[in-house]
Amino acid sequence: MTDTAQDTPPAESRKRYRRVWGDATQSPWRLPKLDGTFRPVFMRNFLVWRKLAIPSLVGNIAEPLIWLVAFGYGMGALVGSVTLNGTAVPYLLFLASGSICMSAMNAASFEALYSAFSRMHVQKTWDGIMNAPVSLDNVVLAEMLWAAFKSLFTSTAIMLVMLALNISTSTHLLLAWPALLLTGITFSCLALIFNALAKGYDFFTYYFTLFLTPMMFLSGVFFPLTQLPPWVASIAEALPLANAVALVRPLFMDQWPADAWMHVLILLGYAVVGFWLALALTRKRFAM
Repeated sequence: MTDTAQDTPPAESRKRYRRVWGDATQSPWRLPKLDGTFRPVFMRNFLVWRKLAIPSLVGNIAEPLIWLVAFGYGMGALVGSVTLNGTAVPYLLFLASGSICMSAMNAASFEALYSAFSRMHVQKTWDGIMNAPVSLDNVVLAEMLWAAFKSLFTSTAIMLVMLALNISTSTHLLLAWPALLLTGITFSCLALIFNALAKGYDFFTYYFTLFLTPMMFLSGVFFPLTQLPPWVASIAEALPLANAVALVRPLFMDQWPADAWMHVLILLGYAVVGFWLALALTRKRFAM
């Protein structure tokens, strides 16, 4: 299907895009022009997803729970505890607090890549939406927010399972929701960059293999960053997932994260730059 699908929107959509948004004279790198018309697009995605919410939820939480059971209980029995800032932390708790961030990353990435690409390129849903008075900028914003919502929904379900398993009873867990939402927003923005560049589904393999998978192992999800060589740890500390873990893990341990504002600003920086870059590349794609 992806080999035979056209790479650019239909001619009428391209003409309308040029007529309304003036891409012949305006740079695709201009600032976003956003308004409230993103809300119906978000609700459209929600209503479609609601029909398959249960299968979608099972698919999203199955893999992280398998990781948690296999490594948390299996390897945790061998490792016992991990020393973190001079405190012995049960490995199951250490892994759970990192894997929930990894789940938010994966859920947001899958939605902003495969599902968004299907709507944009295969099903041509975006073209139909832009026949209404909805700009491409607002469509991209709605897709980003929808992917972030999916990641938060998945993270919440996983957190409830962790509570049921009595992995953490911290009173700070409610504060993890804003951090997980920010994590979802950040990775949604980054994934939409690759969505704008993709010619087919196979292109996303590069993103997962060369970016997300290495970051998963270098961001302190499975072991502390102090176990890495100093120069690798310095690079890892700048990764978005590492900053998400640094925000969420202390909350699972009933502590307040150190340098919380620094981690928030780094994630916001990735999100803002990622959204701007994704929007510019998407504008260029639709202006072809």
